Amino acid sequence: MTTAVAARSEPAVRTNHQVRAWSVFLALLRRDLRVARKELVFFLIRTTMQPLLFLIVFGYLLPKMSFLGKGYQTALLPGILAVSLSLSAIQSVALPMVQDFGWTKEIEDRLLAPVSTQLVAAEKIIAGVLQGMIAAAFVLPIARLVMGPIPDLTLSHGGEVLLIVLLGSLAFSSLGMWLGTAIAPQQIGLMFSVIIAPMLFFGCAYYPWRGLDVVPVLKYVVLINPMVYVSEGMRAALTPAVPHMPFSIVAIALIIVASGFWTLGMRSFYKRAIG
Repeated sequence: MTTAVAARSEPAVRTNHQVRAWSVFLALLRRDLRVARKELVFFLIRTTMQPLLFLIVFGYLLPKMSFLGKGYQTALLPGILAVSLSLSAIQSVALPMVQDFGWTKEIEDRLLAPVSTQLVAAEKIIAGVLQGMIAAAFVLPIARLVMGPIPDLTLSHGGEVLLIVLLGSLAFSSLGMWLGTAIAPQQIGLMFSVIIAPMLFFGCAYYPWRGLDVVPVLKYVVLINPMVYVSEGMRAALTPAVPHMPFSIVAIALIIVASGFWTLGMRSFYKRAIG
């Protein structure tokens, strides 16, 4: 009889543990979002300044001066959204990880929470996903104000836009986790010059991927860049008249990329946490 009672109590104990872990996860997430809300202005400046400058110069000034055709704005807008989303998601995770594991050691307090190490890492990634979505949502209306009417822009594919934003934010937030836990604090500058900068310029953000038909080798080399799929996915959803990668291929690629970076980020975080 005692064995039967113990057997019945095991699922209840497991359920209570899961509920408690979920509560701790949400508490950590609320704490990160509260901090982000207090620093919202600095967060938006940090993550959207470069995209907004590109919007002003390439989306407004150069077309106004007739150095670029009006149609370039149509190709540029989705890429700018991809840049804003990607930078925000990476920085929102990578920089705090470098700081927490480096000199503040704040991560030690989180690791003492009554949840698994993997759940602590997952919470940081989800917080980065939300911040990436906020950055993209902020840039879109600003871009419309800066550039004025944009030919062939459509908002009728809201579901596809949301899918790309979610998958792109997850991929780059997971990448931020990997970079933030794999790179030493004193090498953080190297991350921006060696990894982020080439990713931005060869991520098809400022030109369509199909435009690289004139450089066939580069057209296929850039496919290792995850930003290509976010940029092309945004074009497929927002400006389908512009030549773009098929949406189904983009979605599958982003699922694979997000899964890969999630795995790498989790492993790197765990290794750093127990090291």
